[in-house]
Amino acid sequence: MNTGFDLAQLREGLMFYIVLIVSLCIHEWAHAFTADRLGDDTPRQDGRVTLNPVVHMDLFGSVIFPLVCIFMFPGGLLFGWGKPVRINPSNFPYRKRDEVLTTLAGPMANLTLALLAAVIGGFACRYDARALELVRLMLSLNVALAVFNLIPLPPLDGGTVLKHAIGMSEEMFYNISRWSMLVLLIAINIPPIRHLLGVVMALVSWPFAILFQMIAG
Repeated sequence: MNTGFDLAQLREGLMFYIVLIVSLCIHEWAHAFTADRLGDDTPRQDGRVTLNPVVHMDLFGSVIFPLVCIFMFPGGLLFGWGKPVRINPSNFPYRKRDEVLTTLAGPMANLTLALLAAVIGGFACRYDARALELVRLMLSLNVALAVFNLIPLPPLDGGTVLKHAIGMSEEMFYNISRWSMLVLLIAINIPPIRHLLGVVMALVSWPFAILFQMIAG
């Protein structure tokens, strides 16, 4: 047994998992915080307007499935999610606008984390090159989460935006949501679709990478 390799793999896996959980939980917190500020107290009643990661974690989606993917199928499919934030759009003063803003808050939070990784990481790497690994992971993972969640397919955030854009009924949204995640899981493992997602993520990552390089020198 190559102990050194095993320890390195454990370290990388744990670092990936921690960054994933932080990113997922801030994504869900952003939904809750925005809904609360716009007038819907449902997330506050559920205890979701907090940065405590425990309340945002889903046992299967945030613990079991990601850990199995990371440590049993390294380099393969990685998928994870947080506990969805409940909202009541009827509490919003401007229902359609405020639901869209609440929905977009999650992906925007991930892009903000990518921006912070580029800026803070750029300065950190001036003094310690070892920070580069963490910066790359934080940047790429948050861009991936933002892009994935903006896919216009219910129940993803992009699906909610699409619902309001085309006037989709709640019934149709629910019916599509029942099967769409299974279809999506299969689709992202089809090489052309996976390649297309990779291209989109690379394009979104490009400005952050340029900013990081400018700061890091």
